[in-house]
Amino acid sequence: MRDATCLAVLILAAALTGCGPGKSDTGGAASTAASSTDASALDTPANRKLVEALGPAYAKADLANGQVHFALCRSCHTITKGGPNMTGPNLYGLFGRPSASVADYSYSEGMKGAHLVWGADTLNTWIKDPRAMVAGTKMSYPGMPDDKDRADLIAYLKVASSGGAN
Repeated sequence: MRDATCLAVLILAAALTGCGPGKSDTGGAASTAASSTDASALDTPANRKLVEALGPAYAKADLANGQVHFALCRSCHTITKGGPNMTGPNLYGLFGRPSASVADYSYSEGMKGAHLVWGADTLNTWIKDPRAMVAGTKMSYPGMPDDKDRADLIAYLKVASSGGAN
């Protein structure tokens, strides 16, 4: 049993290697220091204004923590203007965008039929458990159960997908 547990941990570690904070938004390698922005660099008046637009539930969002959690998304998504689609679609300009609307991305039938508009509430439900929200989605991400981490990630997505963070 111990050998099976060790093997499972090794397989998981290998699978997560591409998801770490040392990856750039374009999927290339970057140093941890270069990719983890100083919290004060993210906490600007312009970025706070973007976060305020999400509503009171995001008033205390920690953008640096959201950036750390975006590392889970980075292996499949870019978030830079003009960035490529990868395993998942580019997330730049995400807020207010209809689901399944990124050109040149092949969406699942489930996502094509979902008819969602991406906003804080929609993303909160989606990030918590994508497969429960859209049956048949191609997204293999299991979900993020922690409410605070989800709020921080959504705030970071708002800022980064609007061009307010690198």
